[in-house]
Amino acid sequence: MRVLGLSGGVLHDPAAAVLDGGVARAAAEEERFVHEKHAPGRLPLEAARFALAAAGLEPARLDAVAVAWSPAAYDRWKWRFAVRALALGRPGRAAAAILRAGPRARGFRRRLGAFRRALGVPDGVPTRLVEHHLAHAASAFHFSGFPEAAVFTADAQGELPTTLCAVGRDGRLEVVREWALPDSLGMFYSGITDWLGCPVNDGEHRVMGMAAYGDPTRADLSGLLRLENGTFHLDTSRIAAPWRFVVDGRKRCFGHALVSRLGPPRSGDGLAPPYPDVAAAAQRALERAVGHLLDAHLRDPLARTGALCLAGGVAQNVVLNGRLLERPDVRALYVPPAAHDAGGALGAAAIVAAESGDRIRPLRVAALGPDATDSEIEALLARAGLAAERVAEPAERAADLLAAGEIVAWVQGRLEFGPRALGNRSVLCRPDRRDLADAVNARVKAREPWRPFGPAVLAERAGELLARVPDSPFMTVAVPVSAGGRGPLAGVVHADGTVRPQVVRADEAPLLHRLLTRFEARTGIPALLNTSLNRRGEPIARGPEEALAIFLGSGLTHLLLGRYHLRKSSVLA
Repeated sequence: MRVLGLSGGVLHDPAAAVLDGGVARAAAEEERFVHEKHAPGRLPLEAARFALAAAGLEPARLDAVAVAWSPAAYDRWKWRFAVRALALGRPGRAAAAILRAGPRARGFRRRLGAFRRALGVPDGVPTRLVEHHLAHAASAFHFSGFPEAAVFTADAQGELPTTLCAVGRDGRLEVVREWALPDSLGMFYSGITDWLGCPVNDGEHRVMGMAAYGDPTRADLSGLLRLENGTFHLDTSRIAAPWRFVVDGRKRCFGHALVSRLGPPRSGDGLAPPYPDVAAAAQRALERAVGHLLDAHLRDPLARTGALCLAGGVAQNVVLNGRLLERPDVRALYVPPAAHDAGGALGAAAIVAAESGDRIRPLRVAALGPDATDSEIEALLARAGLAAERVAEPAERAADLLAAGEIVAWVQGRLEFGPRALGNRSVLCRPDRRDLADAVNARVKAREPWRPFGPAVLAERAGELLARVPDSPFMTVAVPVSAGGRGPLAGVVHADGTVRPQVVRADEAPLLHRLLTRFEARTGIPALLNTSLNRRGEPIARGPEEALAIFLGSGLTHLLLGRYHLRKSSVLA
């Protein structure tokens, strides 16, 4: 079956993906094409055009369009939401949930119809609307390769649902328990993110990084996220849906009651107390909440299978994922490369394809986006009037530069799907030198200096550097560094003694594996610092044009663009 999967149109991170015969042929996020980070509110028109072209499909050859958003979820939850809102003394929210559901559904269907026409999808191709959290669950379970697994998804919100526990088996998902607004694990973390001065839906990973510098016992978050009898409740007088509160003239997702408890919101990029302590307390509260729900609702499937699949924005929290991997009942963990809303495009397509009888193939490689040929790169360089050296072996050249302490922009093959550069749109340097990590921040990333980078590590040697080697091709789990890894990974080890590794196998990422092997031969270190090729506030470079713009507009001095090596000192022809 040929299915075009879509996410977006309502929240953020729209994306498109094509499944053909159960195989992911292409997937990309709209932000990479429109150059607007997260591309909020858009439908993924440019990403869909790319995905169809990359899969070699005309719209008329599609069997279905699957969308990771369903107004039916509003209908299932709006009355329960209204009752809860009334119980919390918020009649306006109760009325809005009931009265806006119909217009919201009609508006979304109109936009989707216009999208189909713009893309050229014939009327005879059916559209299937898949509930947001089911699409999240499918993006993890169907592509995990596990015959059976416990499945957990959580984010700020989908339609109204926010959290789901399910069991996947025999190519199907069975929902065990759901939660909906106003209770939301993602909203809890985003409210703290907002108070900590980081952008909602973008800065939650900064809070996770900040938490390593704090002491959770020095911050009182009691009552914000209450756990009881296998469920949880969010204190919506202090944290709630984005932009419901007004604090100091700005719309926020925290209220004056939280300010009264914790003090004034953070500003700037520093780590002055009490802010790291609050971050640490929020991280601990999230970990406890997820553990509480797994124990209450997925204990039996975890005991039976040892397999856990995670998706949704909360699954982007690599520290949480590392904690879950430490559980004795979790022996195998799968988090897809795009666990956030973009991944719903693959998940929605997988549900439709699986129901038609397709066997969904496991997803182990995230390189599903655009590529560029040598001739296209040559034409770009000619138009820009730039000189470049064509090299026979890019991995050999890069290994020489990296061993000598250079920072290299590395643009090879197809763009990765998801928020991590995994060796195709990367900035690389030695992982054993903190000064080089600081230089990457200063020259390219312009991030807070306390935030960590992740390493790409040879799978064959990972056990020498990591105290526990996760099955993590997508940089989705944080694990402790071993005693033998502290020196080789000195530039990427975080304050808590962990790293977020990409474990690189030759059959999954052959060029990056070759580069790591060549670098190890020169230095004895089977790893590299690997971060995304982008500047602060911008999406990852889609292809050669964006990569070249970042190279010319930053402090980078080396760019390996396919087979072409550009040096800053000699880029002008």
